[in-house]
Amino acid sequence: MPRVTISVGFGLGVMLLACGTNSKAQAAELNDYPTSARVDYVFGCMKANGESQVSLQKCSCSIDVIASLLPYDRYVTAETVLSMAQVPGNLGGEFRSTDIARSAVEDLRRAQAEAEVRCF
Repeated sequence: MPRVTISVGFGLGVMLLACGTNSKAQAAELNDYPTSARVDYVFGCMKANGESQVSLQKCSCSIDVIASLLPYDRYVTAETVLSMAQVPGNLGGEFRSTDIARSAVEDLRRAQAEAEVRCF
């Protein structure tokens, strides 16, 4: 009997270790947004929605939802497009008129809409 108990205990230990490692890997994949990008988003969100503890919670939730739906590189692309599209003239026009730019912004807008539903 003790031998079976050791085998079962060892097997459970291996399973728990594997689950823990997998959870850490998944957490790292979901947390690919740098802290500075998250904070920047939350500051801007709070500026638009009131600077209160409630808006802090809602805005933090919002960037977490966006990060779960949109890879960080796609987020950066969309933010760059939105920023550069405000530049007048030909340079800004390039960012306003390309399919790639529009697609990146549409992806961000969809993620923001989902965040709005879930968090606000």
